[in-house]
Amino acid sequence: MRTPFTWDDLQFFLAVARSGQLSTAARQLRTSHATVSRRIDRLEFSLKVKLFERNPRGYVLTPVGHRFVETAEKVEQEAERLQEEISGSATLQRGVVRLSAPEGFSNFFLAPRLQDLTTRYPNISLELVTIQQIMSLSRKEADLAVVLDPPKAGPYYFEPLTGYQLRIFGSEDYLAKHGEPAAPEDLLSHAFIGYIQDMIFAPGLDYLGDIHPRIRPGFQSSSIFSQLTATRNGLGLCVLPMFITQQYPELRPVLREVVLQRQYWLVCHHDLLQVARVRSVMEFLRKSIASNAEAFSPSLPVRPGHAATGSAIAAAAPFL
Repeated sequence: MRTPFTWDDLQFFLAVARSGQLSTAARQLRTSHATVSRRIDRLEFSLKVKLFERNPRGYVLTPVGHRFVETAEKVEQEAERLQEEISGSATLQRGVVRLSAPEGFSNFFLAPRLQDLTTRYPNISLELVTIQQIMSLSRKEADLAVVLDPPKAGPYYFEPLTGYQLRIFGSEDYLAKHGEPAAPEDLLSHAFIGYIQDMIFAPGLDYLGDIHPRIRPGFQSSSIFSQLTATRNGLGLCVLPMFITQQYPELRPVLREVVLQRQYWLVCHHDLLQVARVRSVMEFLRKSIASNAEAFSPSLPVRPGHAATGSAIAAAAPFL
């Protein structure tokens, strides 16, 4: 006699199918590694088919497992639709979403708005990872990512999230002591703050090379927060995003005709696009950006006789 399976069994199956790891599925479902393994075994016994091949790197779908994903996702979508119709709201959406995003975007834009996400989706738990060098969407270590450039290949969905502007900033105290540069060549006589060259994980963060090839920062840090703190304390000039510096009136832009342009992209593995909680976080990010568009591309006057200069986004983020 075949043991019947439940919708819960399909949830366990989809979590493992999408992540390929029992540990990741367990984290998303807020249960134990052993429970996930037991539920997968039970489902396979009930269906009398092998859905996964087990190997040291994780769980890999069998051909039957691949076909079963489509069926399970249809059941998932219908269950979610029914819940929404009954509740009339999104409050029943639950689970963990891991978002990988740059430190500056995470700390200075997203984190202050997380209360809005919690209010709208009280049962969604967000894990925000800002160490992008170690995250991999291909290994499904993150569900979503905000990156400086979309992947060039692979099973990913991506869309432009927002462009943003960067300028050269100095503190009022620093500029009072050292004067304000009047031309790009004057920058060579100023102290600079920047990223550690061999730790730049995305070429789009190599700002100083776009401004002047001979600039060599005296203070370097892998953290945009440390760079901001050093700039505020008068250690030198620094290229910083406008959406960050608008919060610190003691910082003044110099050479206002020099404007760098970068782009944030939202990226998701195709396997996770149908997951309601992932779609909800994506929509939250879109709406938050749309309602704060001026923060990313503010209108500052350009001095007469000077044209603003732009810089194209560099190569793809390597962690994808």
